[in-house]
Amino acid sequence: MEKTLAIVESGTGAELPTTTGPNFNAIISGALPSFKFTNIGEVISRFLLFAFPAAGMLLLLYLLYGGFRLMTSGGDPKAVEAAKAKITTAVIGFVIIFAAYWIVQIVARVLGLQGITNIFQ
Repeated sequence: MEKTLAIVESGTGAELPTTTGPNFNAIISGALPSFKFTNIGEVISRFLLFAFPAAGMLLLLYLLYGGFRLMTSGGDPKAVEAAKAKITTAVIGFVIIFAAYWIVQIVARVLGLQGITNIFQ
């Protein structure tokens, strides 16, 4: 059996019926943030607004994963060491995130970037 595809040209009287549905452009434009930046400082400010909380959430998940692996290691010395290593790297990650936050705050105050210093308030 051979299948054929019929192409209907506009204006021939055999057009498909049109239906009115939701205006997706209006819905999307209201849901997405505006990405109109005038300088690089605004880009960095917007990025930092999401970067530090995302890093904190990932840190928490990694710490919980290490704790779960430690609890389910069953006394196996290799599994215990691997789980402790995950917890240690999570704590080191916390220190790095904490230091990065304060470095950003200090640099912003020294350079007079009020937009960055007011992000987390």
